[in-house]
Parts: sequence; C-alpha cells; structure tokens
Amino acid sequence: MKYQALAEQIIENVGGKDNVVDLIHCATRLRFKLKESQKAHAEKLKGNPDIITVVESGGQFQVVIGNHVNEVFQSVNQIIGVSSNLESQPNKVEKMAGKKDKENLLSYFIDIVSSIFTPVLGIMAASGILKGLLSLAEALGWLSTNSGTYQIWFAASDSLFYFFPLVLGYTAGKKFGGSPFLTMAIGGALVHPTMITAFQQSLVAGSTPEYFLGIPVTFINYATSVIPIIFAAWLSCLLEKQLNQVLPSAMKNFISPFLCLLIIVPLTFLVIGPLATWISMLIAESFQAIYNFAPVIAGAFMGAVWQVCVIFGLHWGIIPISINNLSVLGQDALVPLLLPAVAGQIGATLGVLLATKNAKMKIMAGSSVTAGLFGITEPAVYGVTLPLRRPFIFGCIGGGLGGAIVGYSQTLTFSFGLVNIFTFTQIIPEQGIDKTVWGAIIGTVLSFLFATIATYFFGSKKETVPTETVTNIDASATPNDILAPLSGAAIPLANTPDETFASGLLGQGAAIIPNHGEVYAPFDGEVSSLFKTGHALGLLSQSGIELLIHVGIDTVKLDGLYFSPQIKQGDTFKTGDLLLTFDREKILEAGYDLTTPVIVSNSDDYKTIEFVELNKSIQYCQKFITVNHK
Repeated sequence: MKYQALAEQIIENVGGKDNVVDLIHCATRLRFKLKESQKAHAEKLKGNPDIITVVESGGQFQVVIGNHVNEVFQSVNQIIGVSSNLESQPNKVEKMAGKKDKENLLSYFIDIVSSIFTPVLGIMAASGILKGLLSLAEALGWLSTNSGTYQIWFAASDSLFYFFPLVLGYTAGKKFGGSPFLTMAIGGALVHPTMITAFQQSLVAGSTPEYFLGIPVTFINYATSVIPIIFAAWLSCLLEKQLNQVLPSAMKNFISPFLCLLIIVPLTFLVIGPLATWISMLIAESFQAIYNFAPVIAGAFMGAVWQVCVIFGLHWGIIPISINNLSVLGQDALVPLLLPAVAGQIGATLGVLLATKNAKMKIMAGSSVTAGLFGITEPAVYGVTLPLRRPFIFGCIGGGLGGAIVGYSQTLTFSFGLVNIFTFTQIIPEQGIDKTVWGAIIGTVLSFLFATIATYFFGSKKETVPTETVTNIDASATPNDILAPLSGAAIPLANTPDETFASGLLGQGAAIIPNHGEVYAPFDGEVSSLFKTGHALGLLSQSGIELLIHVGIDTVKLDGLYFSPQIKQGDTFKTGDLLLTFDREKILEAGYDLTTPVIVSNSDDYKTIEFVELNKSIQYCQKFITVNHK
C-alpha cells in the first residue's frame, strides 16, 4: 500500500487502465504499451516528485521510477492486472498487430527485444556477477575449479545461460501472444539431454548421419542460444492462433499444443535452428570484424554515445548483440566499452554533488552516485546530469576518452551482467589478471576523474546570485512592522487557493504571488523553524512577532526540490537578509500554485493587524503588515 497513491496517479495519467495493453518493468522503469499514446499526460507525471522522468521511445511509454520500481510495478499491477489480462486474452497482442505498421521498424524491434529480455535482466545480471566473482576467486587462488564449492556455485551462475532457450521460450511466448508454457516446452526440446547427446555423437568421426522422416538432421548444441528459440516461439504462436480459430473450443486446449509440438519442434531442428544459428554467427562475426578493424574508434564511439542510446531506448537494439556474442563466441567485446560510459555519468554526478549548494540536489546526486556504482544510471542521468546539460556532456566526453583506452586494450567480458563495479570481475580471463583488465580499469578511472573534475569546475553556468541583503529597505519601518518578504502581487489571505490558509485558522495575514524566486527577512530576528523540505519557514522578530512564510500551495509534495534555504534553524538575521531561494519557473512548470501566505501565527496576541493596500504589486522590504498591541 506504500505506493498506492503513486500507482493511482500513474494509471490516471497513462490514460486509465483501459488504455494499457501491456506493462513490464526493467531495473528502473515502468514500460507501458498503450492503445492510444495521446491519452497519456507525460508532463503531469514529470511533475510528481516520486517520478524521475518520463520517456516515450521504442513504442513504449516509459515512467522512470528508480530503484524501487518493482514495488511500484506491483502496486500498479494490482490495480490494472495487466499480466493476468494478457495471459487470459492471448489475442490481445494480436489486436495490436494492426498498429505496428504505424510504428517504425526500429521501434517495433526494440519493443520486442525489451519485452523478451527485460523480465530476466535482473537474474541475468546476478548470474553474471556470480560468474565474475568465481573467476576472481580462481585467479586469486581462493577456489579450485575441481572443488565442490566451486562446482555448486558455478552451476548456480551458469544454469540460466545454459537453459536460456527455456527461459526465453517463456518470455517470447508471452510477447508474441501465445501460450508461454508451450513455447517453453519447445525451448526445452532444444536443450533436452537426448539432443545434446546426439550433438556430441555427431562430432565423432565416422558417425552415422541421423534423419527425420527421411530428411537429414544437422544437430547443433542449442544450450545458451538466443535467436533460434525466438524465431521458433514466434512461429509457434502464429500457428497456435490459427489453430485456435478453426478448432472446436472443446479440443483446442490440447490439440493446438499437440500440433504445435508435432510441427514446430522438428521444423526448428531441420530449418529454423540451423538458419538462426547461421544468423547468430553472422552477427557475432560481423561485430567482431568491425571491432577488430578499429577498436579504439569503436571504444570511443560506444563510450560517448551509450548514455544517449539509453535515453532514447535504443540500447535495447544493442544489448542482444552482447548476449549473442557470449552465446556464439563465449566472450564479448561490447560490454567492456560501456564501463567508461557509466563511470562518466557517475563522475559527473559526483562533480555536481561536490559543487552544488542546493540541499535537494545534493541528496539526489548522492543517492544517484550510489545507484550508478551498481549499474543503475537513470537517477543520475534524468535527475542530475541531463537537466543540467553540461555534466551530461562531460560524462559522455569522459566515456569516449575511457572507451578508447578500453578498446585499445581489447578487453573482453566472459559473462553477461549490468555494467557496474562487478563487471571488473567478469573481464578476468582464464589466465588471470592481464593488460586487458588493467586497460579497463585505467579507462574507467580516467572517464570518472575527467567527468568529476570538469563538472566540478565547469559543470554549471554561473547563475545570477541574488543579493544577500536588500538595500532599499523602508526606512520608516518600526518594530511593529512586517516588511514584504517577497516581490510580487499582494492579495488578501481569503483569496488564497487553500481553505486552511484562507479561513485564517493559522492566523491573520496576507499573501503574495511572487514574481521572483527570493525570500528576504521582513524584520530583525531569528529562524524559529525551518521545514526540512525548505518550502516554509517560521520567523520570530525581536519584538515577539511570530511569522509563517509558506512558499506556494501543496509545495511540500516537491520534497525540497527547487528550494534552497540560505539559513538554518536558530540562525539570527537582519532585515533584508536573504533567507531562501526557489526556482519559480520550475515550480510553476511542475503544476504548483506559488501563492505565498505570510501569516502572523500569534495573531491573538495583538489588538489589530493592519495591511497595506492589497490587490496591487509590492516590492521586497516595503511595508506590508503592521501589528498593534492590545
């Protein structure tokens, strides 16, 4: 229930649950497939402080949540029940098929790939990390490959990849709108012990060729394979849908799967498998040829543009290349090139953390650095570097420089995983730590340091710093006067769009609709209270006036974003000192009303409270409110 309100707002702003065709999530994003994307309200979602940003890419409406995306996904799914709906209505995907011609081919491809691989991304990363740690333990002499400890952990780390056809059979079956258990069974046939034994026997010189109904069979080891099962699953789902349309309802539940197994499994071994294997090898060898032609250029290019690809969702068109390389070649040169790309954004975020004086930005940058170390860069990119622009550019430049060094070192990885600090354990070859490992370390550290230093010194434009003290203070002010803490339009408190303030329950006062983003001290006194979110502060004057300044309506929901207190609780100040700054434009863009109540909290202590002429403009530190003692 913790994320119930957030889930409801998300559903409302994606056009309602009836507008959702499919929903999956990756490490940080909710990925919606919508019937009508124009019904979604991206800007409203971006204004929610619990949402990092919204991205529309690859035919998906992506809501970037952060590390707790799984909990939000569960809350959303409880309301709309997408998974159960799709499983009970497998033709729902088919109904969307007519829309794919409206999408470009790349978007359609990315949607398919992300839907198939996203559900297993977490366990793939975990398996890769475990494999990497085993390699490190072996290289340091801590474990022997013959020990029972090593063999059990190796089985745990390798099982997903070995039985990849089963796992991808299930996810591909769901994506293509068929029975996922049927396509999983087809994947199981590809790695069945009988077929693995037949493959091993076919390697023996002088072995007798095998036939299926008189057709020669080419046995291939499909363990760890990727492309064959995806093609087979697509064809099986296509056949299943056609059979379900013509078979009686009493028979189709078992006759359709029977015919699919009867036809698709032999067809996979005879045609689909060998053809898909040839395509897999062609892709792997083509990538390797391009990489070997100019590894330095390849490294610089991938290091620089990877995060740009992530922003637009194009990375899903690249990730399968890495998985296919590992499946076909047993090694991959692509993932190591991405280490500097990730390190660059982490470094840029650290630079912001060290340079900024904005408390909210410091908190966001700090948590983003931690998440980035474990391969989750969306909070850093969307919450810190991209909005500030220069840090993002410095991160990409650092990624390019480091990527060139990694490419020059021709570093390889030997298991799949998210690009993070554990990737260093996955690039250790069988012979132990060598120059390829050191090259990756040097390139990654260079990218990190460049982005950190460049961002710290040059990462933000010099902003116009508000004057720390206002000089045009009303000279006629007395200890009974409260000067205007903001510049803007002064209005009666009753006109405030919040009943609690407008009713006077919190005390008498007036309100100002600010035209600038600074709050100045309205008298000599001290800070009696300061909300942790920075949107409101309580002041106590030397003459005993207790004043509440509440910047905006419901701005507490911003959780401190766009607010920068210049003082802390207990500080003393003089009239005209700068107390608080806020980003007026950003708050308005987020959909909040900036009407600022200025309330005398201890109104009952005074006989009368008088105001200047309202419904007109007022300047900083001009007479605003006067209290008269009893």
